[in-house]
Amino acid sequence: MNDDYVGTWRITEMELWDQNFIDLVSPGQIVVFKDGWGSFNFGAVELDIDCTSPRSGKQGRIGFTFQGFDEGDEVSGKGWLKLHGDELKGEIHFHLGDKSWFKARKLD
Repeated sequence: MNDDYVGTWRITEMELWDQNFIDLVSPGQIVVFKDGWGSFNFGAVELDIDCTSPRSGKQGRIGFTFQGFDEGDEVSGKGWLKLHGDELKGEIHFHLGDKSWFKARKLD
């Protein structure tokens, strides 16, 4: 995993949800560990993520899959992350559900 992505990222904006919802249960955040595992939490959504290497033609973009819970219901899906200066941008796609872009700033 690229060290630039490793750390805790505070979600600052999402396409479908406002900041009050993002921080509903706890501050919305994305955590990425060196081994590519991590978490993605916002609202009542708690996800484990598994990041992959950039794909050909998508330089600098890190893909991830996820599984977890949304208000206690099991959910899964995929998404991607990309650094833009000191900001992390990406999209999250719930299987058979919502899709939203997001922005985040590094905390550590």
